[in-house]
Amino acid sequence: WSMVNGQWSMILALGFLSQILWPKMDRLQPCALERAARNRDERRIRFLAAHTPRPTFPDILPSKRFDQFVPITQYSSHMLNREINCVGIVVKPNHDEAWKTACELSEWFSKKGVKTVGDPRLEAEICLADEVDTHEFIEEADLIVVLGGDGTMISAARITGNRDVLVLGINYGSLGYLTEFRIEEMFDAIKLILEGNYGVDRRVMLDAEHWRDGEMLSKGRVLNDVVINKAALARIIEIDVMLNEHQVNSFRADGLIVSTPTGSTAYNLSAGGPIVYPSMNAVVITPICPFTLTNRPIVVPDDAEITMKLAKNSGEVVLTLDGQIGHDMFTDDIVKIRKSESTFNLIRPTNRNYFDVLRNKLKWGR
Repeated sequence: WSMVNGQWSMILALGFLSQILWPKMDRLQPCALERAARNRDERRIRFLAAHTPRPTFPDILPSKRFDQFVPITQYSSHMLNREINCVGIVVKPNHDEAWKTACELSEWFSKKGVKTVGDPRLEAEICLADEVDTHEFIEEADLIVVLGGDGTMISAARITGNRDVLVLGINYGSLGYLTEFRIEEMFDAIKLILEGNYGVDRRVMLDAEHWRDGEMLSKGRVLNDVVINKAALARIIEIDVMLNEHQVNSFRADGLIVSTPTGSTAYNLSAGGPIVYPSMNAVVITPICPFTLTNRPIVVPDDAEITMKLAKNSGEVVLTLDGQIGHDMFTDDIVKIRKSESTFNLIRPTNRNYFDVLRNKLKWGR
């Protein structure tokens, strides 16, 4: 009889606990799924989806906004087939052909009943696009069309903010690692996007903060890399690097590069760093012309916090973000780098893959 009473007591206790914990699990599970999705941890995603208390979760996982959902099998390459009501246009400066195409594109969208907005540099008086400020530009645009090269694409990455906006790159530059679509493919690609038929590469971005004497001087977001580099007349510099508060090394070199997988084919590659596949959850730390030849590039997890301290300064030293924004650095200045919560959502062509681009741009096999 005492054993029966003990069993019933256990059942009642478990029932009481389930009434307390079950609602909390219902609230916490989407957050766990969101983190797993952001880290592209498919094993964790499937485990959480199979054990969630919400009956609608096994086949879907949440996107950035919880009122929208993405099929698990499509999360890494596809986004929601969202309705495109407004298109933002970013144009390479001082490029006549790109400006002409922007006007043709505005007229084409107008006939389709889609509003177009241009960044403040767009010559709205000769185009049908509405000229707006940067904040309004990103708040209104469901799709951003970039007419230019990779440099124009990188500048567009800085204005996307925290919105889950789509970006289409049309190549008017010389490289085209990011602007993969040729001009003759532009209208066909846009038609498919308006129909909801497209694939997306979610590219990792990094947030960087510049600190001096306990005060944050500036912060920014990069798609390619964060670089500490000496100026033309500076001598060798020394940079202390920490990973999650654990010392990595004191690099004596001309500088140091912290690169995303997207940026691995830029400055990192020139400095002898590896090419990293864009979907990898990794960051590369590459010394520039190190004094000790055994100081080689290091690949680390992208969810780690990287801290760089300028320990020894023998002249002018500059912190650059994506090679487009620069800040002077002095001895004991600190740069903190962590993975951004936002991704750069790049629409990819269906008739080419990443290795096609590498073979073409790096002249492999020629």
